[in-house]
Amino acid sequence: MQETPIAGMAVPGPSPEDEAARRKTLRAHKTFATGLLVVAAAIFLSCQWYAAETDPTPTWVGFVRAAAEAGMVGGLADWFAVTALFRYPLGLKIPHTAIVKRKKDQVGEALSDFVAENFLNATLITQKIQAANLPTIIANWLVKRENADRVSLEVGKFTAKVVRALNPEDAEAVIRQGIVEKLKEPAWGPPAGKLLQDLIDGGQLEPVVDQLVSWLHRKALTSEALIVRLLDERAPTWAPKFINELVGDRVYRELVQWTAAVDGDKNHEARQAIRRFLQQFSNDLQHDPKMIAKVEDIKHDLMASEPMQNIAGTLWEKASANIIEVAEDPDSILRVKARELALQWGQRLHDDAEVREALDRRITQAAAFLADNYADEVTSIIAETIERWDADEAADKIELMVGKDLQYIRLNGTVVGAIAGLGIYTVSYLLFGV
Repeated sequence: MQETPIAGMAVPGPSPEDEAARRKTLRAHKTFATGLLVVAAAIFLSCQWYAAETDPTPTWVGFVRAAAEAGMVGGLADWFAVTALFRYPLGLKIPHTAIVKRKKDQVGEALSDFVAENFLNATLITQKIQAANLPTIIANWLVKRENADRVSLEVGKFTAKVVRALNPEDAEAVIRQGIVEKLKEPAWGPPAGKLLQDLIDGGQLEPVVDQLVSWLHRKALTSEALIVRLLDERAPTWAPKFINELVGDRVYRELVQWTAAVDGDKNHEARQAIRRFLQQFSNDLQHDPKMIAKVEDIKHDLMASEPMQNIAGTLWEKASANIIEVAEDPDSILRVKARELALQWGQRLHDDAEVREALDRRITQAAAFLADNYADEVTSIIAETIERWDADEAADKIELMVGKDLQYIRLNGTVVGAIAGLGIYTVSYLLFGV
């Protein structure tokens, strides 16, 4: 639709090419109707001149003059009527002319009321919906595999379009205010300590302790060369090398035996020490002012760092890219689940009459609710939109849309007037003669 910048709200119209073609057609019909009126006027004047120049005047002249005169009058009257719809005839502000221009707002209100009463009527809408049997149509459509694929495709397209349409700055602002800024508000220590305490009480940290001591034992098994090298670096220069090797071997074996014992004994003192440390650390995080202050210092340093300052943008960039990729991939979990749900729901709707009836009730109730509560709001758009239109352009565009057909009224007025005039003159002639 093409819009032209004007003082008021632009009136929707066809494309420039289509509008040019319509104007050309309208001009042609206007020219033809006006030409026929001119022909009628020329015939009438010719008959008048001929009658004045001949004596006696031939009988046929009266018939032709009467037809031409009536056709001319009918054509002029219909020209006035058609023109008066859109503008002042000859620029004269005659009462009840330029109706579309002057009564545009009233026409909009009347059209709005007409649509509300005859199209957005709750009773009519519910009857149409019930007669359409929409649940059955939906069920028969969804149970087909190709249609479920179509649903999956459309879900993916819609999701990708929504993500692409979002302003990155707005999305980043939401992430920043909803996540990053929220992280700055509470003290991190007490919540972290409470979480750690809950994990300890629930036994979730035991696997972590198991993995830690197991890792230490594995490292001890491969640490012999490191132990010997460290002893060599720190032993006196005068000490014999074999002494260092003996000591290193002894330290290595003791370390392996100790880590193996810790790894194999769930109640080993070293494990108990780790548990006591975690318990104390959890308590300090929740209640020790110094520990809480240290965590807050770490939080402030972390939140002020450049990566955290840019994290909202980074998160949105990665998240949006991943969402779009998933939405456009026909084998992604989103697309697969959309396809499966469409098939499952369609099959259930197809097989279960109660489900169809329930859906039909919901659709009907929703339509009735919308019609009862929002019909006026919907139809008021018609009146408000027409009210904002520029009056001159509205009249011009409406004439462009329907004016070609109105020119036939002018043609009919001329032709029918001529026939009527001829008929009246014929009856008068037969009754009274000349």
